[in-house]
Amino acid sequence: MANHTANVVNNHLHVLPDRLPVPIDDGLAAHLQDMHLPDISLQSTSGSFVNLKDNAPRLVIYVYPLTGRADMNLPEGWDDISGARGCTPQACDFSNHYQELQQLNTAVFGLSSQSTDYQLELKNRLHLPFDLLSDSTFQLKLELNLPVFEVEALMLYKRLTLIAEHNVIRKVFYPVFPPNQNASQVIDWLKSR
Repeated sequence: MANHTANVVNNHLHVLPDRLPVPIDDGLAAHLQDMHLPDISLQSTSGSFVNLKDNAPRLVIYVYPLTGRADMNLPEGWDDISGARGCTPQACDFSNHYQELQQLNTAVFGLSSQSTDYQLELKNRLHLPFDLLSDSTFQLKLELNLPVFEVEALMLYKRLTLIAEHNVIRKVFYPVFPPNQNASQVIDWLKSR
């Protein structure tokens, strides 16, 4: 019975509920385009540290607030917070389009403020072909002024996606909606260049 419950919860995390609130552009990411990626290193799910400036010529970083797990509850009212829900479907979308992104000479990382151990559970559960980066000390908030929000005494990143070419942010997707189509949006933008 416990395994059935875990499967139901995991399936729930993969599907976006009907009538999710559509996030609006609050202008908190408007300053990011044409900024340089900072010279910082973040721990990855591969066990190494990744310096964002060392990933050339093209890099996609999708930033997400919090992934759900079968053994933990999401914050109260998570589905009602505009832009919060959809981290697992977004990760699956990037996984499904990973080969195409590789053919476009584009590296991919997911990034959140969650610990590497927490992120590793998601990477293993979804068999993600790319690494997730942990920014638990909010270095990108400090360096790039990335937008955040608070829920249940947790500070979390708002969902956005950055495309950097030669360490310069060339495109910002913000807000990202629906999150399960973000990789397709990124590919369309890359192909249009």
